[in-house]
Amino acid sequence: MIDQMPLSRLDLNLLVSLDALLTERSVTRAAERLHLSQPALSASLARLRTHFGDPILARRGNTYELTPFAVRLSEHTTSALEAARRVFESQATWSPEESTREFSIYGSDYGFVTVGSVVSRLAAERAPGVRFRFMLHNPTIVDDAATRLRSVDGMIIPHGPISDHPFVDLWHDDWTALVATGNDEVGDELTRGQLADLPWVMTYQTRSAFTSAGRQVQQLGIEPRIEAIVESFLAMSHFIAGTRRIGIIQKAIAHLATRAGGVRAVGLPFVPTPLTNALWWHPVHGRDPEHGWMRDLFVEAGRIVDSGAHVASMPEAVAVG
Repeated sequence: MIDQMPLSRLDLNLLVSLDALLTERSVTRAAERLHLSQPALSASLARLRTHFGDPILARRGNTYELTPFAVRLSEHTTSALEAARRVFESQATWSPEESTREFSIYGSDYGFVTVGSVVSRLAAERAPGVRFRFMLHNPTIVDDAATRLRSVDGMIIPHGPISDHPFVDLWHDDWTALVATGNDEVGDELTRGQLADLPWVMTYQTRSAFTSAGRQVQQLGIEPRIEAIVESFLAMSHFIAGTRRIGIIQKAIAHLATRAGGVRAVGLPFVPTPLTNALWWHPVHGRDPEHGWMRDLFVEAGRIVDSGAHVASMPEAVAVG
């Protein structure tokens, strides 16, 4: 039997550096994430290479890639770091009213102005010391969701991009189209011909990041003529106002787009597949009572959004940029 290295001889600070390096796959980005200098993190990487007898990061052209051993390490490192954090944050008795925990959640601006804003208000009323950090995801983060979810408390995203992780459904939504208020070509509803002929503003248009309604347009045999791609639902109206462009947006935030001015909502010439928005998390959080409280808060907020009651508390317009 191989003797285990005594825990007292391990520098657990290296675990923080290792997690950042495995997640960012770049000494520069990892150093920025940890607010360290590059030489300091390079020294940590050198110690890690010596300890494991593996390069961890291997240069491929102008970029770095994880070695096969590092890929295996990434399956455990963030979970270990999160477990260590929870150990030192744990309290013998816990109550929301006395907690000072910060929950970190990935999502889009759509998720944040709907369920996220409701969750924040509910938490402020019931647990004034608790705070939420809402972080915008992007296609890279969504593609790497299995890894990213190890270091955060959850991700708000519809069904589709993520699987094999615990989740709870929050609220349902439908789609509508946006056109400029001065676009006289379009009546109260777009036609299939207009879907093909008019220019588009699309959101999250990559191989793995797309909207279900946008994919449906392609399934109808229509290839949208895309003039702009924007990774923001709230910004879409600013790219449509004053143009012939069209776009598709969730009904729960369509009123924000029209209140901002310059666009109006119109119907689609097909029945769009409804959205089911969910909160996803890593299995490591399963037995965490604080995380369970947070999940219950999201479920309650989802019911509020589903009923449309969240609209009354929204601002008249949301400024973008």
